[in-house]
Amino acid sequence: MRDQRLSAFRDAHTDRDTATHVPDTPQTRAPAYRLAFADEDFLCREELRPVRLQLELLKPQMHLDEHQIKSTVVLFGGARIPEPAKKDTARTQTLADLSHYYDEARRFARMMTEKCIAGGGHDHVVVTGGGPGVMEAGNRGAHEAGGISIGLNIVLPHEQAPNTYVTPDLCFNFHYFAVRKMHFLMRACAICVFPGGFGTLDEMFESLTLIQTGRMERVPFLLFGQAFWEKIINWEALADAGTISPEDLDLFRFVETAEQAAEIIGNWEPAPPRDDIPGR
Repeated sequence: MRDQRLSAFRDAHTDRDTATHVPDTPQTRAPAYRLAFADEDFLCREELRPVRLQLELLKPQMHLDEHQIKSTVVLFGGARIPEPAKKDTARTQTLADLSHYYDEARRFARMMTEKCIAGGGHDHVVVTGGGPGVMEAGNRGAHEAGGISIGLNIVLPHEQAPNTYVTPDLCFNFHYFAVRKMHFLMRACAICVFPGGFGTLDEMFESLTLIQTGRMERVPFLLFGQAFWEKIINWEALADAGTISPEDLDLFRFVETAEQAAEIIGNWEPAPPRDDIPGR
């Protein structure tokens, strides 16, 4: 990287390395003397939040650009859904019953990754939240297909590590939920939502709202498990109440299998963003 620099000035790496070999004096030990960009305490100050937001947006963007990732298939879904072989460990019978969606996510990710590889490896790259459950299934399916996949992890109060199937060079960690959500959607050519809890619902409604309001192009928006989604959300009641438009119910489709989802994505015609909001 340093040999490719176009500037005649000394680069930041060199000065950072040089600064670690200065004489040990009260002056050089003082926090004020540290190079600003190499001072972690300084970068974590409250006043530096705008800089941290920018860095967290920029670092994954640069890595994904370097890997020539053009489009992604987003998989949202519950971290608590076990694989079928381990459904006896589920906390509830409902989670055990939902375990077959682990396999659907795994098969779907494998199919999308095979499509990605056949197309040159830069489109339809699977991206998940990098954790367990449905997220693990997505990264696992991509790994089994011999392709790459992205994991967008978030620092949580309890200990969490990325699942072992995420491509290491595409495994990111976030402090800001908002920036993480941007990276989920910036390259999205399809959004697939499996049963889940608060996090899944948050991601689903955030994405739907962007499409509903015309802030994002329409892409295939697929909800796996119609019975689950219709049990926890009364979609028709929202339309009947007028809080959403009946046309908003056409922004997503219910699917049950990986094959159904792959067929919809494969036959999708590009759709521009809405230029108005029905019902307003």
